[in-house]
Amino acid sequence: MRNSFVAELVEVARADASVMLLTADLGYNVLDVFAHEFPDRFLNVGVAEQNMAGIATGLALTGRRVFIYSIATFATLRCFEQFRNGPALHNLPVCVVGVGGGYAYGNLGPSHFALEDIAAMRALGGVQVVAPADPGQTRSAVRAISQWNGPAYLRLGKGGNPAVPGLEGRFGWNQPETIRQGDDLLFIATGAVVPEALAAAERLALKGIQARVAVQAHLAAEPTAELAELLKGYRGVLTVEEGVVTGGLGALVAQTIAQGGLGCRLQMAGARGGLAGPVGSREFMLASQGLDADSLADTALGLFKRKTSLARNA
Repeated sequence: MRNSFVAELVEVARADASVMLLTADLGYNVLDVFAHEFPDRFLNVGVAEQNMAGIATGLALTGRRVFIYSIATFATLRCFEQFRNGPALHNLPVCVVGVGGGYAYGNLGPSHFALEDIAAMRALGGVQVVAPADPGQTRSAVRAISQWNGPAYLRLGKGGNPAVPGLEGRFGWNQPETIRQGDDLLFIATGAVVPEALAAAERLALKGIQARVAVQAHLAAEPTAELAELLKGYRGVLTVEEGVVTGGLGALVAQTIAQGGLGCRLQMAGARGGLAGPVGSREFMLASQGLDADSLADTALGLFKRKTSLARNA
């Protein structure tokens, strides 16, 4: 996803001379292609994310369209106040780009886990929060954000993220993208953990349960008609996100169900508990949180059985 982000940003910058990229002493090999082509539009501010947000605010006030890049937890939480009182308050075209969302930096431990970032950024009115599922969707999301005249947060994986079958780079504001059809259950997933949800659905198919899988890359601040339309066709829904469910995708879906009076039984899969505990690779962390394909299949199977039982007793 990182390489796709930069490749698309270079294309955008060629067509738009106002585009600038700032980094907090991170991503040299990844960002070099932009820095070499646009040396006067690239700044490394050092390990100073808070200053970076302030600099971006000033640049945006002079007519620049600014992308600021750092590790996801630092890009959002370390400079939250500066982003809130700058781009968010003044509705400026500044996009925070957070690399390594969720457990991508697994072995580096809790200081590098980006789990609360989506919830924090969704809480800021007017900020568009986007968590693409794969490199192709990343490019489409960058293109869309570059045409949005306001603040945004783009949450990326760390690298090596596979293409998601059936997604084909599709991205639209508010739009859930279906990558697998099924009538028995609905998976809604966001970000780099989408492949685990898709693999879980394939495991359920071996048991005769057909689950639809939808990618919700744009996490709006409020329920949308598009999401409500998707939900209303299902009695059992499982949300999947590599972060806290409070304020994240699970919260958005729950709010949509409640406000729309929809008859969905909702289960949320995400990061739970405190930050302290055993630390390992991303794969280890996903499994420990029930976010790997096998665990998600088991959770969905339990949801399906409860849904079926309720239907019989209705």
